[in-house]
Amino acid sequence: MNIPNTTETVLLSLMLFVWLWQFIFLLRRILPVARFRKKATGDIEFPPVSVVISARNEEENLEAFLPEVLTQDYPDYQVVVVNDGSEDDTDMVLARIKAKYPHLYYTRIAPDKKFYHGKKLPLSIGIKAAKHDILVLTDADCRPASDQWLKEMVAPMKAENKELVIGIGNYKKEKGLNNLWLRYDTFTIALQYLGFAIAGKAYMATGRNMAYTKQLFRNTNGFKNHIYVASGDDDLFVQEAATPTNTTVSVAPEAHTISTPPGTFKKWKAQKQRHLSASAHYKKSVKASLFAEPLTRELFWGLTVYFIFFPNFAVLVLPFSLLLFLFKLIIWKKASDKTGMGKIFWGLFLFDVIQPIIIASNHFGNLTGSKKRKWK
Repeated sequence: MNIPNTTETVLLSLMLFVWLWQFIFLLRRILPVARFRKKATGDIEFPPVSVVISARNEEENLEAFLPEVLTQDYPDYQVVVVNDGSEDDTDMVLARIKAKYPHLYYTRIAPDKKFYHGKKLPLSIGIKAAKHDILVLTDADCRPASDQWLKEMVAPMKAENKELVIGIGNYKKEKGLNNLWLRYDTFTIALQYLGFAIAGKAYMATGRNMAYTKQLFRNTNGFKNHIYVASGDDDLFVQEAATPTNTTVSVAPEAHTISTPPGTFKKWKAQKQRHLSASAHYKKSVKASLFAEPLTRELFWGLTVYFIFFPNFAVLVLPFSLLLFLFKLIIWKKASDKTGMGKIFWGLFLFDVIQPIIIASNHFGNLTGSKKRKWK
């Protein structure tokens, strides 16, 4: 092996740095999800719960999915749906469903083309209308993965004496590369925010599946401090409300919600940019960590390729590159088993390199595109 010149020394040092950063990130932020064990609930007495849903022009989804929310195996709960200015037959659908399920309550915000508001207004109205202190939030285009969904979301809150529970919002499995990408991206993001939450550093949740107390919502002044941001009813709220001691997670497959995936990559990109628009308001420490992970990942792969084509030090570098990738694959496999997401971990071979590029392009689109991104 030759003595490295100045350029090679710099590149070897950079490779060591990014390798260590990625390895420590996997240990501290992802491995806890793969090893997570929920606490025994025993003979827990489930308290009354209010499920809150905001819906805009969702008549078909409400018709298909709302009955599954209304038929949970749970002793006492209501479902509150806020019809947010829909111009379809949402009201008729809700009236028809309520005739069969009396624990459904719905209200309506009249459409007003002169006044735009985001999702936070209907959610605030729904939370105010909720009868019970424990709130479980989901979306109209979601269905529970099982009739144990409510129990699995509420049990950690009661068993661990927490105020905030972060769950998983998954996409329905369908054929095609686009669907594989959507589910893989959702899986990796879930691993990240769940891992942070388990470590006591929760920074986001998904509005498709989270739970918190009404008292916590009041103590945080609801969405008041970020009401001007179109999105953020989930992640920006979590950043204000979560503490190392009041937050837990629910990763059981029965606790998921399943959403209808965007039909095309273009539709997913528009949705993704809307969600990412809230990240500009994250805490600096969170933004730094979320920026460093994809950056060091791309540097890791780029340097690995460099040392393959310039093989002076390939015998030194490549075994460590292979070791890191195998370690990541094992953790991805264990985490996908733990969360019941099947064989999605194999997407690591297809998307690990390009995912940071796609995310960066979406952030760039937010910087150069319209600042006003509607939630629907």
